[in-house]
Amino acid sequence: MSTHSRIYSILFNKCPRCQEGDFFVTKSAFSRHFDQMHERCPHCGENFMPEPGFYWASMFVSYALFTLWILLTFFVAVSWLNVDLDYYLMGLIPSIILLTPYFFRLARRTWLALFVSPKPVHKPI
Repeated sequence: MSTHSRIYSILFNKCPRCQEGDFFVTKSAFSRHFDQMHERCPHCGENFMPEPGFYWASMFVSYALFTLWILLTFFVAVSWLNVDLDYYLMGLIPSIILLTPYFFRLARRTWLALFVSPKPVHKPI
């Protein structure tokens, strides 16, 4: 995977501009301070808080991620593996709770990556 793409920065917690600095303070989404972000990129200085309320719309990205998760697990568990719907729902609720910090971080990185384009790579001749 190219290290200078939007997908790389979204998946690996990197700045969408330089793909060097970390987006969130902690590496893991499952730590105590999973929601703490840097104000600016530690490497290039890109502003991670463009305006007040900027990340409010990232909840729609999070909603889409949860919807994809529910549909994917439903078709795998109920349609292919013939799991009873009650057992599926009993497993779905804990999985949604456990994935909330991960989807929160993924949604914020995705939302910012939509508006910040990667810096072009200048290779020496």
